Amino acid sequence: MFETLSSQPKDKILALMAAYREDERDTKVDLGVGVYKDASGNTPVMRAVKAAEKRLVKEQSTKAYTGLAGDPAFSDAMIGLVLDGAVDRDRIAAVATPGGTGAIRQALELIKLAAPGATVWLSDPTWPNHPSIIKYLGMKTKTYRYFDAETRNVDYVGMLTDLGAVLPGDVVLLHGCCHNPTGANLTMPQWKGVIELLKEKSAVPFVDIAYQGFGDGLAEDGAATRLVASSFDNVLIAASCSKNFGVYRERTGILMSVAKDTAQRDLAQQNMSFLNRQNFSFPPDHGARVVTTILNDPELRADWEAELEEVRLGMLELRKQLAAELRRLSNSDRFDFLAEHRGMFSLLGTTPDLVEKLRADHGIYMVGDSRMNIAGLNKKTIPVLAKAIIDAGI
Repeated sequence: MFETLSSQPKDKILALMAAYREDERDTKVDLGVGVYKDASGNTPVMRAVKAAEKRLVKEQSTKAYTGLAGDPAFSDAMIGLVLDGAVDRDRIAAVATPGGTGAIRQALELIKLAAPGATVWLSDPTWPNHPSIIKYLGMKTKTYRYFDAETRNVDYVGMLTDLGAVLPGDVVLLHGCCHNPTGANLTMPQWKGVIELLKEKSAVPFVDIAYQGFGDGLAEDGAATRLVASSFDNVLIAASCSKNFGVYRERTGILMSVAKDTAQRDLAQQNMSFLNRQNFSFPPDHGARVVTTILNDPELRADWEAELEEVRLGMLELRKQLAAELRRLSNSDRFDFLAEHRGMFSLLGTTPDLVEKLRADHGIYMVGDSRMNIAGLNKKTIPVLAKAIIDAGI
């Protein structure tokens, strides 16, 4: 049987990680893997997470299964965090999933059940798992322009032009904040323009919000998702706890669907629970219970929000320092966009050949499309990266 299998393409980021480990240069810099790192290169366990886990070890009395949709308290807590009352709770169905990736997969499965002929529209560029899963599921997909490689900002005119071809019932995937891989985000007036267009087209928005709290703040980063959710009868939202709670390996995510009314909500809930059953039965619970404990305890939540704000401001400071050093070395403002972008990532906007030159000549590791993880930097490596970028002629 197995002899009939075809070789699958290697994951580029995993291959990059392996190459970095094998590089013996002391000056190498890892800007590839999409994981938050502190100044020492460690991905720490957040204080509130440690406290919540300690409490669970002491108080938890069972490891029995939760329901197919996961713990209802987790759904309530996450709906509160992401939507904060923007939509009536009785219009929202939700299921816990194995990470944000699991939420995206379940959302696409739900789309396939509800509207098998729908086209899913993706930003160009987008997170590679988006098109990969869609292709695996055999769904139709198209792209819309998003990033202008010249200005290193959102190509808003191109985006609206391309989305003008959306058909009724098509699904448009939007990044709620901290766009991956570009770091370039729509302004609120631009969000309103996109919403107006999608309403005219009778399209269904699908928001992927994986970095809430990493951009401009918890409330600010959720504002666009809340505006979208309150503007349509039907919306899909995939949220991840991996980054803002630092529980990467616990695979903690949630899929929410906003329905027109309670009857639609109940139907969506039934189908989402059904899909959980088909794919993994009961979702993982430990990370979800940790998150729920934090969000429902005022003291833990305050500490979590404080540490998350430290993380956000730290990345913003790295952006400012890198942009300033590049301005000094280049005697130009062409890299100022790095300070304007938000989240863990920015797209440098250069060619794969020059990205390879950075790796070969300077030990700078970033994804071939020039996405770099800002959180992989520190005060010592910023001058190294800046000089390498200038020396490479970027």
